[in-house]
Amino acid sequence: MNTASTSAPAEPRWLTDDEQRVWRSYMEASTLLWDHLDRQLQRDAGMPHVYYGLLVKLADSPQRRLRMTELAMLAKITRSRLSHAIARLEKNGWVRREDCPDDKRGQFAVLTEQGLEVLRETAPGHVEAVRQAMFDRLTPEQQKALGEIMQIVAEGLQPSEAGADLPWLR
Repeated sequence: MNTASTSAPAEPRWLTDDEQRVWRSYMEASTLLWDHLDRQLQRDAGMPHVYYGLLVKLADSPQRRLRMTELAMLAKITRSRLSHAIARLEKNGWVRREDCPDDKRGQFAVLTEQGLEVLRETAPGHVEAVRQAMFDRLTPEQQKALGEIMQIVAEGLQPSEAGADLPWLR
């Protein structure tokens, strides 16, 4: 006798009309914001937004260097996407790789002086684009609420247990 459950699968928890409105607004705004910032950086520095983010993370790090695995985690991207990006940044002379002395398989990404100069030249225009597109449109209270909300969402999408499927682990 088959004792497996023959009940129908549970009905999906469909979004309410209000949730659907919030979700679609979020998707539209995030897509348009990313495109706006990407176009600004392509125009002003010839690089996509993700490359700019990598340069910023390296500039903010001690000795302007990070292990590749740590940089992938901070950038929230796959290791293969990071490797491709670093290759392009190396070609531009903005980043160089260094072997890790205590781990034969490990490498560091290091921001070069030329990369730092590109970042210095590009940052003012980028900050202005961010400010105009986002912060100038929000009250201080809305900015605070948005920051808190996005932190909750980001933390929920980064489980700490072993085997979590996160971009930088792929």
